Amino acid sequence: MALRNLCKLQVNCNYLSPLRISTQTRTHVSSINRSLFAPQSCNFGSSSRLSCLGVAQQMGESSEQANLKPKTGIMLLNMGGPETTNEVHDFLLRLFSDRDLMVLPAQSKMAQWIARRRTPKIQEQYQKIGGGSPIKMWTEKQGEGMIKLLDDMCPDSAPHKFYIGFRYVKPLTEDTLDQMESDGIERAVAFTQYPQYSCSTTGSSLNAIYRHYKQKGEKPGIKWSVIDRWPTHPGLVQAFAENVRAELAKFPADVQNEVVILFSAHSLPMKVGPMPWLGPQTEDSIKGLAKKGKKNILLVPIAFTSDHIETLHELDIEYAEEVAHEVGIENIRRAASLNDSPTFIKAMADVVKAHLDSGVNCSRQLPLRCPMCVNPTCGLAKEFFLNRTL
Repeated sequence: MALRNLCKLQVNCNYLSPLRISTQTRTHVSSINRSLFAPQSCNFGSSSRLSCLGVAQQMGESSEQANLKPKTGIMLLNMGGPETTNEVHDFLLRLFSDRDLMVLPAQSKMAQWIARRRTPKIQEQYQKIGGGSPIKMWTEKQGEGMIKLLDDMCPDSAPHKFYIGFRYVKPLTEDTLDQMESDGIERAVAFTQYPQYSCSTTGSSLNAIYRHYKQKGEKPGIKWSVIDRWPTHPGLVQAFAENVRAELAKFPADVQNEVVILFSAHSLPMKVGPMPWLGPQTEDSIKGLAKKGKKNILLVPIAFTSDHIETLHELDIEYAEEVAHEVGIENIRRAASLNDSPTFIKAMADVVKAHLDSGVNCSRQLPLRCPMCVNPTCGLAKEFFLNRTL
């Protein structure tokens, strides 16, 4: 889907050349023309007065409203990751207890058993990437840059304050909601950091927000809306393109036109319960490409906006080192995650500004229910956001 979006944006951004695409369920593989990622400027749209070139300077400027009581809160939604190995067990326990993500038999007991069993192995993986996940650090940098831009771009809703709402580690979504209410936030936006919508990711976070208010038996004192998907935003696409182009340039010059770009994303269960996940797996795709004589591969993590265990361990160590060596890949690299990319942070601010200006509660797609959905909370959470008065 990401590659199809790149093609669709060619008309608007004038920096995309024709693309040949071979689509797979979990990963999207394409042999591409390097001119696709030729450096060009791209105006993200009329919703913003700032250009890409001015982001770094704008982010460094202090806001006159920095010390004022925040008026608008932007909660950045994500799964989170343990900052230390001591947090791994609780992270896994919350993850496997989340029935919005997966449904297991005797889930409360099963989640405890899985967490205990997997904790030592996962702790070893986090040790190999520095002892913990950097996702909170990157989310803070993204949030800080975003609100500095927003205070200038949206004076009517300023001052802005960013918050972090993680599902499985602190700061947990529920605790952040209490903090926002305590801060006296008037207007709030739940801003998913999964650009592509899924009920098991963004949907889980939205369900958590709804359940929190329901369990407290209180109506929100905040006017809530949600940015529930934004995969086609030109700035997001440009940020990915910049990182892909930069990494392509690091391949030997004589093979750069032969590099296969492998877009990798986290898979999802095909059905509820202990069922196989959507495929093909990235590992299988690498092995399949090697069998077909493709020896130069660029991995692109397309579904997350920050480095985390899947980029730093799964892609960088398990695939780029171990699997690639096993099957005879000659050159394999990974495009950098978006992290503190000025282009990406500008895109975040632009998305929020457009949302605030629109006056809508959510996307047109959010109220739709999956045809076979059996989770009653999904429908109630969707109604919660759809029926908010702004």
